[in-house]
Amino acid sequence: RGENVAASMPGGDENAPMAAKLFGGAGLEYMSRYGVSAELFGRVSVKARAHAAQNPLAVFRDPIDLPTVMSSKQIWGPLTLLMCCPPTNGAAAAIVCSEEFARAHGLDASVRIRAQSMVTDLTGTFDTTDMMRVAGYDMTAKAAAEVYEQSGVDPLDIPVVELHDCFSTNEVITYEGLGLTPEGTAEKFVLDGDNTYGGRVVTNPSGGLLSKGHPLGATGLAQCAELVWHLRGQAGDRQVEGARIALQHNLGLGGACVVTMYEKVD
Repeated sequence: RGENVAASMPGGDENAPMAAKLFGGAGLEYMSRYGVSAELFGRVSVKARAHAAQNPLAVFRDPIDLPTVMSSKQIWGPLTLLMCCPPTNGAAAAIVCSEEFARAHGLDASVRIRAQSMVTDLTGTFDTTDMMRVAGYDMTAKAAAEVYEQSGVDPLDIPVVELHDCFSTNEVITYEGLGLTPEGTAEKFVLDGDNTYGGRVVTNPSGGLLSKGHPLGATGLAQCAELVWHLRGQAGDRQVEGARIALQHNLGLGGACVVTMYEKVD
């Protein structure tokens, strides 16, 4: 249904991948609802490259500017080529165990999962023409709310987040789905620099999927590794100083969303 809805919207190349149509459609929905321009999404891509410049594991590390992003090939709706993540190869791993097991085997036990929620497709995914909901906004919001309730942590107190920026449009709507900024305020959030170093929360310090790359099955664990490095103080030049709480958001359409909160323990 979502692809059919996207096909009825002003798009671009009709041969564009389905994911681009869905997340591009979500971007068009956001623009129409809140009166913003596509440059909002372009600014997210510029930020992603700036972060990736400090990540030796990122695929694309060269800085880009907004005119370059906006003038790259249109893919679908507001999405240009440089607003789309590159499918890549890669691997990541994490050991999840009890604190007792970690200490018995000489493993670093300084980071633990404080809360986690997985939410699958809600009814709104199927009975709506709202492309933000089709693209997983409701799943994100529900999973995040459950994590905040479990943990007792306010989203405004989180200093670092790795979120699923498969397309820059999804990063924007995810800011609001995760409660990092109120609904309809993502433009101010971005323009004020509150999504990067020196602002309120550093989003995707790794460069995110947009610049680090999106190795599909390894993406979630790559996000986990990035956040653990920050909580352990091992993130090098991209370190978010003093981080003791970190949030991860991973999404797949058709459909599941997982939100995980990590914390540093003494």
